[in-house]
Amino acid sequence: MELTIEDILAAISVVIIAATIILVVVNIPRLKALWPGFKKYRHLLATLVSRDIKVKYRRSVLGLLWSVLQPLFFMLIITLVFANVFKLGIRDYPVFYITGFVVFSFVSESTTLSLNSILGNASLIKKVYIPKYIFPLQKCLFALVNMVFSLIAVAIVYIILQVQVYPTVFLLVVVMAYAAVFSFGLSLILSAAVMFFRDVAHLYGIWVTAWMYLTPILYPLSILPEPVQNIVKLNPLVYYVEYARSVMIDGVIPDLNTNLICIGFALLTLIIGLVFFKRTQDRFILHM
Repeated sequence: MELTIEDILAAISVVIIAATIILVVVNIPRLKALWPGFKKYRHLLATLVSRDIKVKYRRSVLGLLWSVLQPLFFMLIITLVFANVFKLGIRDYPVFYITGFVVFSFVSESTTLSLNSILGNASLIKKVYIPKYIFPLQKCLFALVNMVFSLIAVAIVYIILQVQVYPTVFLLVVVMAYAAVFSFGLSLILSAAVMFFRDVAHLYGIWVTAWMYLTPILYPLSILPEPVQNIVKLNPLVYYVEYARSVMIDGVIPDLNTNLICIGFALLTLIIGLVFFKRTQDRFILHM
């Protein structure tokens, strides 16, 4: 029996999950010691997220409504081009697109905003002690708020097109949790890396554009040749987007392999992010 790329990634994910459980068990005393510190700064975190929302929509007539309108505008344009011009023949293409777009937008927005989250708060960091991980976490939570409002756009499309709603739609919370952990881990890596190499911000901007086309948002994965599919399937967002479509459009609960892969990518990125951030954060002050 020939192993697929999903089987291999699922097996690797099992190892990652097992290693994570062991690390957590071994470090329970340290993790307990971190909780009071996080609890102390939770109000600051809420204030920073609230500030981001106010700043983004300051002097905007529509305010948070833009979080609903933006995915709708993109959906209309993309549907016109891909569904009508390229004749992809996908049932309910607007729903197909906007579901993938919301997931991808959350990851790209949270990580892009996190890039300069440490640099942008340099004056505050120099004055008082604040755990530095608070700032990339702040950006991820802000993007999560925007994503919640974007789901209103998804609901509007469902209502207009009279698309069937399945009970599995509530499992969207699960895949967004996977994506949130993945985004936070990647945000830690990026926010730390940009402190030492400013060009990371520019390079990541280019990567996000490429990433969008390497993720099956505009097109179904099945239209790609099998060798290309195997390469594209190394992209974590493929599984997060496909997971969201399975529960929202198809009414299907993703299989064990898909869940393992989603968890594996999320945990691996988070662990790498935490280790890299912890080992470099003491030198941030020298590069501000």
